[in-house]
Amino acid sequence: MTDTSVLASGVGNPVANISIFVAFVAVTLFVVIRASRNNSSAADFFTGGRAFSGPQNGIAIAGDYLSAASFLGIAGAIAVYGYDGFLYSIGFLVAWLVALLLVAELLRNTGKFTMADVLSFRLKQRPVRMAAALSTLTVSVFYLLAQMAGAGGLVALLLDVEGRVGQSIVIAVVGALMIVYVLVGGMKGTTWVQIIKAVLLIVGAAFMTVMVLGKFGLNVSDILGSAQQAITGSSSETVAARDVLAPGAKYGGSFTSEINFISLAVALVLGTAGLPHVLMRFYTVPTAKEARRSVVWAIGLIGAFYLFTLVLGYGAAAIVGPDRILAAAGKENAAAPLLAFELGGVVLLGIISAVAFATILAVVAGLTITASASFAHDIYASVIKRGKVSESDQVRVSRITAVVLGIVGIVLGILANGQNVAFLVALAFAIAAAANLPTIVYSLYWKRFNTRGALWSMYGGLVSTIVLIVFSPAVSGKSTSMIPGADFDWFPLENPGIVSIPLAFALGIIGTLTSRDTGDPERAAEMEVRSLTGVGAEKAVVH
Repeated sequence: MTDTSVLASGVGNPVANISIFVAFVAVTLFVVIRASRNNSSAADFFTGGRAFSGPQNGIAIAGDYLSAASFLGIAGAIAVYGYDGFLYSIGFLVAWLVALLLVAELLRNTGKFTMADVLSFRLKQRPVRMAAALSTLTVSVFYLLAQMAGAGGLVALLLDVEGRVGQSIVIAVVGALMIVYVLVGGMKGTTWVQIIKAVLLIVGAAFMTVMVLGKFGLNVSDILGSAQQAITGSSSETVAARDVLAPGAKYGGSFTSEINFISLAVALVLGTAGLPHVLMRFYTVPTAKEARRSVVWAIGLIGAFYLFTLVLGYGAAAIVGPDRILAAAGKENAAAPLLAFELGGVVLLGIISAVAFATILAVVAGLTITASASFAHDIYASVIKRGKVSESDQVRVSRITAVVLGIVGIVLGILANGQNVAFLVALAFAIAAAANLPTIVYSLYWKRFNTRGALWSMYGGLVSTIVLIVFSPAVSGKSTSMIPGADFDWFPLENPGIVSIPLAFALGIIGTLTSRDTGDPERAAEMEVRSLTGVGAEKAVVH
């Protein structure tokens, strides 16, 4: 008989869950320590010495891109909202294709360690590097905060730790492990953690998908029909009224809601192409050919995973039911763990729990190495020291920065635990899309683009996004807002992407055309050749 006690408290056996998680940590720490033996230069620490093959890097990219939100959040959204939830899967996959086709390989061929290498290649080094580094740090901190705070909520379900003190301790443990991974392993260690996590996540999702399909005789139509019946039979009138096979269950009913969805979709699709921790992964391969192989592997793995989420989401609705999902700690995020418990009991739940924790650990490690590298390479070495700094000093500063970021992430994650942190993820994507993407595109494709255009676009996109988010319903004015008791939301949309992204593109054009600076034709020609061919990608770009 099925255990029906898994509702408001944890699911399965907390001891089994934590045991499997500890086993994962032990294995990955062993791998990280072994990988760190060859960390002898800044290139080793920041880019893994460009020693990873295309397939290895492709798997690591999938591990970096498929966050806990991709696994827990999307499966839960599909389980409760159906078609509208699956739009997240479609959006994330399209976003990845846009990132790959538009900027990824060109960015890798032009840069050395960070995104700022590319943006400052043919522009004035210090102001552009400073702006790019500030944008990278801002995106990374907000993304990091969301992941760390999410760890606390996940613990409530998987380990049955409901007290705030207990969840705070777990957030601190996640942060401490992240610091260790980065300090000891650098990019090499982090990449191997991403590879292990990606394999576990995709194999686990595939296994659960096969089990769900087996329960319904490999008939997807039966899964969809059973899911709709479960939704219709819900004790909640709001849930029962949803048609999970048609659009509009979540993003419908009003013009503002539909515009908000469009704004969110724009931020997600365009934001991925500006996420520094995703783009930095392309610096870990030795040649442009291997970068293209990375793309092929990443597209295949990410595309397959998002197809799995369709079966898992509707399968959770059919097998677990929306009432149990929404009654559990974590609500929609509980759909995948509850489904695992129904399909394979304590053992499968423990494995899926470990995968979810591994996902958080791997993503925060990737964010930390990116942010610390940007500060050390772009602000400390290029702006403060004006390029007169040794590689060992860059690595030392990067490690110090990683510790500081880890502590900041732990403190902010504890403060935000229990709060609505969904807007933090949206803010990270919106900042990346507004502050980074326009400058990246213009730098790669527009020869006339100059320093003023870059600064106006980056700072304009960064400031406008943050201001609009602060004065949106995501922060105040609603019961689900970050500050539920306050009301200063004069901007009607929860995500500002539909406003701030076009504004940043426009500011880039206006700033460029109003400046007499016509740029350096030789540097522009060199950048074009390097971006298209990869020739000279291993050389320093500071001039």
